[in-house]
Amino acid sequence: MNTYQSNISSLQAREDKIRNSATFRIKRLADIVFASLALACSLPLWPLIALAIKLESSGPVFFKQMRIGLCMPTKTLLFNMIKFRTMAVDAETKSGAVWAKKNDARVTRVGKFLRKTRLDELPQLINVIKGDMSLIGPRPERPGFYIKLERKIPFFCERTYGVMPGITGLAQVNQGYDTCIDDVRNKLSYDLSYSLCLNSPANMLKADFSIAWKTVVVMICGRGQ
Repeated sequence: MNTYQSNISSLQAREDKIRNSATFRIKRLADIVFASLALACSLPLWPLIALAIKLESSGPVFFKQMRIGLCMPTKTLLFNMIKFRTMAVDAETKSGAVWAKKNDARVTRVGKFLRKTRLDELPQLINVIKGDMSLIGPRPERPGFYIKLERKIPFFCERTYGVMPGITGLAQVNQGYDTCIDDVRNKLSYDLSYSLCLNSPANMLKADFSIAWKTVVVMICGRGQ
């Protein structure tokens, strides 16, 4: 076996170790169970949200966007993240991919409410059940931003190495949405801190339940952007 084949085999062994770890498996099982329950409980809200979106602006109810998923030694996964649409249909036609900002004119009135209560994230429960995301983990970044951020922020790519991106996470409940590169830089410390909690199933479950509780508080208090 040549050096290249040996390196590939070593990387694949590391990938298998991550996927077969007790923490990874328990977290995935918890994601399926709790995402399914959350989806079932929230389904009555979906027609009301859809109607509100359609009454205010023309266009699709759902919004899909390519995001960076789980990073492994041999590959980085991509997936289409699903959200309730909160902006005008042509929001980025002229500006291109840009961060949302406070009092963003592109956000509709219904969209503003959905963002403040984080109800726009509900369709991502489908992503969780499919295995694209976890309920809790680093926020998945857009490919267009990812390359730029990796160049400007040391160790940025480490945030999702062996860690599923999540609907909510330690960074989201402590800081909120990204509006500039400094926000991303500050959130990286939270993301890396969370990854350290995945060293055992007990620490992972403790961290996840704490983040889940804080997320509920954010939703009830309308602290989203």
